[in-house]
Order: sequence, then C-alpha cells, then structure tokens
Amino acid sequence: MVLESYRAKVQPYIARLARPFLGWSPGNLSLLALLCAVAAGGTALLVRWTTPYLFLAVAVLIFLAGLFDVLDGEVARQTSRASIRGDFVDHVYDRYADVAILLGFAVSTYANPFLALLALVSLLLVSYMGTQAQALGQGRLYAGLLSRADRLVVLAVAAFLEFDWSLPWPWVTTASWSRFHVGGVEFTVIDVALVYFVIAGQWTAVARALRVYRALPPAK
Repeated sequence: MVLESYRAKVQPYIARLARPFLGWSPGNLSLLALLCAVAAGGTALLVRWTTPYLFLAVAVLIFLAGLFDVLDGEVARQTSRASIRGDFVDHVYDRYADVAILLGFAVSTYANPFLALLALVSLLLVSYMGTQAQALGQGRLYAGLLSRADRLVVLAVAAFLEFDWSLPWPWVTTASWSRFHVGGVEFTVIDVALVYFVIAGQWTAVARALRVYRALPPAK
C-alpha cells in the first residue's frame, strides 16, 4: 500500500480542495495538522479512563491531520509561498505528530506499548532515510511500503474499527470480535496496524538506505 504513487492521479482533486484555503498561511495549516494529531493522541490516551467509543473522534482527528498535512504543501505551491524553511518546519511537525498519535495509542490500553515503541522507531527511521538522502544530494525519497499518507490512513482505519467493534452489537462481544489471538498472544486492531508499521517500516528504511548507498560514488 503506497498511496504516494497515486499522488499524480489525485492531484487535480487536491488542487480543487485547496482553493478555499488559498488565503491561509501554509505554516498555519501545518500547525493545524500538528494540533489535530496531538488532539488525536490525547483523545486516544483518554480512552484508558473513559470509553473506546472515543476512538471515533480519534479516527476523525487523524483524518483531519492528514488532510491539513496535504493542504499546506498544495497551498504553498499554488500561492508561490513554498520555502526551504517551511518544508523543514513541516517535517518537524510531522515527526512530533507521529510521536503524539503513537504515544496516545500506547497509553490507551488498546495497543501493546512495546509494539508502539517499535513502530515509532520504524517510522522515524523511514523519515530519517528519506531526509538523509536529500542531505546527500540524492533528492527526497518517498519510495517504499510506508509513506506518511499510508500510515495516517492505516491509523485512522484502525481507530475507527476499534470504535465500531466496541459498540454493543447484539451478535458479538468486544472480547470475541475485536481481539485476535495468535499463539496465545492477544492482539487488538491497533496492534495489527503497529505490527504492519514495524515490518513495512523496517523494510522501507533498509530499501531507502540501500538505494542511497548504491547511488553514492564509491570511496577512493
């Protein structure tokens, strides 16, 4: 699943969606994306002491974070306000957003904290390999199984499923429906998403590292 590969096809729709926001500052849109991500993490954290029904709000907030994250760059391009500083700030916000969301899931009791830590390390390595390629003059790398768009979609869907499967449906129970057992180990929907992040993230990070290494001139 690499949504980045479909960017060219959906670009006309993104451009149309950005029109109402052309008067906004791209930096403010980036900040709004971060605030939505932090709110999503905070709401997921509250699930620990309240109800899993809050996962619906988590899913919506993650979706909004992804939406504003797309719009900030598009608005910057359409209004000729794209800059290196803005790109840097956007990447910094993105990393803090990743930390906030995964930290909220880790505390919610609906995710294994160890898996959340491994997933976060994997996501940070993916981003690091992409920016390191740019620093070495190889251009920003977005290739791989786990782009930022991919992980936001996966997290939003996982949060929504945790909400939906926590509802008091008459034909199932939360324990029997939203939990998976593998070898005696219990996994939630969010756990499954985190496992995917670990595997796809490490694969993507290594693939990007090898691609950059092969493109660099050999040592003399």
